[in-house]
Amino acid sequence: MLVLGAAAEAKDQTASIIIRAGKSDSPNHALAVQFAEALAVALNGAYTLDVQESQGSIRNVMDAGKAQANYLFTAGPNVIDAARRGQKPFAPDRSYRAIRALFPIPSQTVHWVVRKDSAIKSLYDLAGKSFISGGKGSVSERVTAEALGALGVDREVQIMDIDAAAAPAALKAQQVAGFAIAGAWPLPALLDLATATPIRLLSLPQPQLGRALAADDSIAAEIVPKGAYPGLDDDAVTLALPVGVYTTTRMKDATAYALVKAFWSRHDALIKRNPPWRAVNIAELATLGVQLHKGALRYYRDAGIPVPKALR
Repeated sequence: MLVLGAAAEAKDQTASIIIRAGKSDSPNHALAVQFAEALAVALNGAYTLDVQESQGSIRNVMDAGKAQANYLFTAGPNVIDAARRGQKPFAPDRSYRAIRALFPIPSQTVHWVVRKDSAIKSLYDLAGKSFISGGKGSVSERVTAEALGALGVDREVQIMDIDAAAAPAALKAQQVAGFAIAGAWPLPALLDLATATPIRLLSLPQPQLGRALAADDSIAAEIVPKGAYPGLDDDAVTLALPVGVYTTTRMKDATAYALVKAFWSRHDALIKRNPPWRAVNIAELATLGVQLHKGALRYYRDAGIPVPKALR
């Protein structure tokens, strides 16, 4: 748990905001701590921000129906959609209809990594070669399977059952042709690898990109820009699992407005301190997949920011 904000004697229930964002060692928890610190600066003690550990997006969404009014949580829009549909592990519950979006955070972007000195220039070139797609049930495993399926080479790539944590070392030693890893770019593990062993990130070409997106509405197209890693000379077009910050209709409009305004006012500072926030911009609003809170919508309109119809 990390508490940020005004002095303890000024803390009360009406001024306290709980942020639930995964286990303490998870990427989303780290991102939550970062944006909470930025919000605390912008809000100047108006609220106490309490960043709490959770069991992940599914638990965060399940708790939304009974949480206090000032409850923020991170989740993928696909998880919220599953809850609203009553799909397992969720039971039908109308309270999920009260979930509203505030702002995006860095997506879980899939990186398809090969050595720069290899002859592999595209995902097609992985046919007949060994590849680590990630741990069972991971974002990188699922999205990689969908990408290879869209290309029609899923049966030709030799997927290796190797611990994902060992993948960079295996690539460096040329034990595998490549590996997939998901996270907000730039990933520290890839920064370290690229410094020691030049790497190339593979792209998913059109129309296969569109085919993969059509088959799975929980993912979005993402660009890892050249220069994101040492020696990365070209943009990489890939797939990502969007993630956002959400609340419920129980939050007051003025509170939601203040939080969203505070976030965007500190966005540049967030980027300077934490490079993964470079991946977040106004265009990412479209990936939130859930109607905006009325207070958030008012902020975006006041700021002259176009809001996709589905989010209004």
